[in-house]
Amino acid sequence: MDTGQRILPVVFISSAASLAYEVLLTRIYSICVSYHFAAMIVSIAMLGLASSGVVLALRPGLSDQAHVGKYAMALGITIPAGFLLVNLFPFDPVRLSWEKAEILRIGFHYVVLAVPFLCAGLIIATAFSAWSSRSGLIYGADLLGAASGSIGILLVTSLVSPERGIFLLSAVVLAASGILLALPCRVAALALSLVALAIFQVQPQFAGLRLSPYKGLEAALRFPGATRLNTYYSPSARIDTFRSPAVRFAPGLSLKYPEPLPGQTGVAVDGGFITAVTDTAEAQKLAFLSFLPAALPYEAGINGRVLVLDPQGGLHLLLARRYGATGITGIESNHLLANVCRKIASSSPDRRTFRLLAGAGRSWLMGGKETFDLIDIPLQGASPSAAFGMSEEYRLTVEAFREYLTHLRPGGALCFSLFLLPPSRMELRILATAAAALEELGVRDASRHIAAVRSWGSMTILVKRSPLTGQEVERIRRFARDRWYDPVALPGLTAGEGNVFVRLPSDEYYRAFAAILSPAKREGFMERYLFDIRPVRDDAPFFNHFLRLGNLGGTYRTMGGKWQFFLEEGYLFPAMLVQATALSTLLILVPAVAARRPGKGTAPMDTETRSLGRGRHGRHSLPCCRFLPYFAFIGIGFMFSEMVLVQKLILPLGNATYALAAVLASLLAGSGVGSLIGQRHPVLQRPPTLVVIALLVILYSILLRQAPGLLAPLSPALRFAAVSALIFPLGLPMGIPFPSGITLLGKREPALIPWAWVINGSFSVLAPLIAIMLALVTGFGAVAYLASGAYLAASLILTRTE
Repeated sequence: MDTGQRILPVVFISSAASLAYEVLLTRIYSICVSYHFAAMIVSIAMLGLASSGVVLALRPGLSDQAHVGKYAMALGITIPAGFLLVNLFPFDPVRLSWEKAEILRIGFHYVVLAVPFLCAGLIIATAFSAWSSRSGLIYGADLLGAASGSIGILLVTSLVSPERGIFLLSAVVLAASGILLALPCRVAALALSLVALAIFQVQPQFAGLRLSPYKGLEAALRFPGATRLNTYYSPSARIDTFRSPAVRFAPGLSLKYPEPLPGQTGVAVDGGFITAVTDTAEAQKLAFLSFLPAALPYEAGINGRVLVLDPQGGLHLLLARRYGATGITGIESNHLLANVCRKIASSSPDRRTFRLLAGAGRSWLMGGKETFDLIDIPLQGASPSAAFGMSEEYRLTVEAFREYLTHLRPGGALCFSLFLLPPSRMELRILATAAAALEELGVRDASRHIAAVRSWGSMTILVKRSPLTGQEVERIRRFARDRWYDPVALPGLTAGEGNVFVRLPSDEYYRAFAAILSPAKREGFMERYLFDIRPVRDDAPFFNHFLRLGNLGGTYRTMGGKWQFFLEEGYLFPAMLVQATALSTLLILVPAVAARRPGKGTAPMDTETRSLGRGRHGRHSLPCCRFLPYFAFIGIGFMFSEMVLVQKLILPLGNATYALAAVLASLLAGSGVGSLIGQRHPVLQRPPTLVVIALLVILYSILLRQAPGLLAPLSPALRFAAVSALIFPLGLPMGIPFPSGITLLGKREPALIPWAWVINGSFSVLAPLIAIMLALVTGFGAVAYLASGAYLAASLILTRTE
């Protein structure tokens, strides 16, 4: 087997490992710091991958095929080394408020974690430079490896913790590097592989994760008498169970309730979000449930068949049982959380009366015809916290509210319970969304269908498809009065009634709710409000994004001059985009400068390329330089398409992790196979292929709108398989443009290949950030059209170059 054949499995394994490493780092940062900073890994990957092209452009001799095995060995070493270094010297964003030197640690993390991606980039870019005539085979191995890595890492993280997965990856890459290494280096690589396996098996203390001391779990465990119980892992979550005096989960408990709460077991998701499972052994201690704002629908007389979406620790299931609901179903979107809560509560006889399912509640409703008297949606953890503004939330769109309302029995209600986080925004958007959904279902006066009460720290909002009856209104008034709650929305409510027990400086809730529930005043109020509280829809499901670009100054002053608020709201993304743009510009310009230096910037050519008789030290021809934007456009088109597909499939698959895995696996596998087909059939390497891709992207974006309804009746496994089979054909033509461009450069100007690699890599990482920012304004439908436009632009460039 010649070197060209032996390099393909190394490219395959290196690509799989680098993608898996990126996924593991996002999980590690989500657990140790915050999922906001997990997005930083995207920029780090770009820094490493794009830097490899710069290195090869500056030092062409490094693209010699003899170095590929050494790069693979370096990848296997730097994967665990980088993790151990950043784990030993962690950074904490909380400390940035008073310790500016913490920013240096962020830079340290960037540099250290970028090195493995640099090594992976050197492997692939060197392969392209040395064997450009076989770029289709190399690209196929690269993409098929990435597809395998996206699925394989799900299997690994379902069995072991992310930090252990790091050492397993290292062992595999080190063993694979031996394929291309000389005997002494091969022995060393195999020895290091065994060391990595030993660390994977033994799990020494130095390899354990160090969580930020400011995360909820670590803070709770510092209380006297606190005890950690167990830790569980899944591909999308780590869950810790513990006992601590800090766990006191009774959101909005009335001040009229003087008794102690029953014992509760704390449950922390990724070390941050904390909920609790309440002990039910002493029934008398469950009396506190009737003193929660969430008891509003039951006190209003709405009861019977109850569905609780995302019950977390099960408090709202206990509430339904407390009021004698005749049938109780809970659907938890976090599968691991559902399993852990079942395990904790398995000894309680009361829990056996609940039907607790795992999955996305909205998707489950779409797949059946069951109706309920009450659909209860708790939006609370053990402590109030803001949600990430750039995260999708398909539970709280107008389309979702309509789905819930159509699954209510006559006289049934939809109920939301949430913490109050000033300034008011989340409760106002829920109200506006409910009003919009009701009006789309034919309701003219939403104010007759909605009631809400607030306590000292939480609010419960009740939405009925039919008008609230006089008896229900009177019972709600009595409930609020007896529990010392203030009604803020109720038919016939007058100014002053909603600011009695929990007094505010002004009756702002009454005015805000009255304005939103009035069709004549709603638009004007929402337009003037500090935050964006307009309802969101499935095409742009960013429910937790409230910031207005025109009000940033006012928002900053309102929040007391605290920049952390902007981090919670998702403005890490624009900062990352600015940072990534500056970095990409620098990386792209370096090869351009190097190309002007006599005798520099050329890469070794393979035998077929040399036979074309091109000079190796001449300056780059102008037509070839004009061809380089082609690689930018296909990078943008591919990543925009990928982002649209992932977002469109979150709802039918019920989970962002599974949607990403399905799209990555099927799209990359399809592209890998397409690259191999394109290598065998050069006629496919023509501009019409790019036009076909542009048309398919639009077609898929339209067809996938129907996916949630069509796939809902299927089991989760069948949905995943159906989605993968659907996406695979789209990947076939999408795998042809990049290797076609590399082949063309290899024939005309091989020295430009590293530069093309830099351009494609830089724009491929910029594209997801740009797509999210665009989707906030235009929706993902527009992003699909821009993806199509990028492929058409690439087609025009290729036509002019041929």
